[in-house]
Amino acid sequence: MEDDVKLVLEDASDKMDKALDHLDRELSKVRAGKANPKMLDGVMVDYYGSMTPLAQVANINTPDPRTIAIQPWEKGMIPVIEKAIMAANLGMNPDNNGELVRINVPPLTEERRKELVKMAKKLAEDSRIGVRNARREAMDEFKKLLKAGLPEDMEKDAADQAQKLTDRYMKKVDEMLEAKEKDIMTV
Repeated sequence: MEDDVKLVLEDASDKMDKALDHLDRELSKVRAGKANPKMLDGVMVDYYGSMTPLAQVANINTPDPRTIAIQPWEKGMIPVIEKAIMAANLGMNPDNNGELVRINVPPLTEERRKELVKMAKKLAEDSRIGVRNARREAMDEFKKLLKAGLPEDMEKDAADQAQKLTDRYMKKVDEMLEAKEKDIMTV
C-alpha cells in the first residue's frame, strides 16, 4: 500500500513537471521586445509537400536585438518561408534580399505589452489548472486506495503530501509568470 501511495505521488509530480515544462515552452514564444529565434518555433513551412518546422529547413539567428535572420538551406525556400511567417500571424513582416529572410522586430507599445502580459497570465493559469488536475487525480487515487484497505491516517498523510507538492508547483508557476511579466514590461 505504501508503494502505491509513492507511485501516485510520483505520477502527480511528473504531471506537474509536464505542466511547468509546457508553460516554459509557451512563455518562451511570447515576445518580450527582443528578437528571439524561439519566436518562430510554431512556424511550419511547406517543404516539398509536407509541413515542416521552419528550424528544419533554415538556420535562424539574431544578429542584433531587433532582428531575426533566417538563412534557408535552399534559396528556393525563401518565398515559402515568407509566406509561412505571414500565415503564422505573428504580427511580423518578413523581408528578403535574395539570400536570406530578415524580420525586424518592432519595439512593443505599452498597449501591446499589456496584451502580452494578459496572454502570459492566461498561459500561467492553464498551467495552474494542469497542476490542480494532477492533484485531484492523486486525491481520487488515494480515495480508491482507502477503499482498498489503506489506513485512513496514511491516506490523510498522502493527501497532505500531494497538497504540499501542489503548493510548491504553484509557487514555481507564479515565479515563472513574474519573471516573464518583468521581461515584457522592461523597455
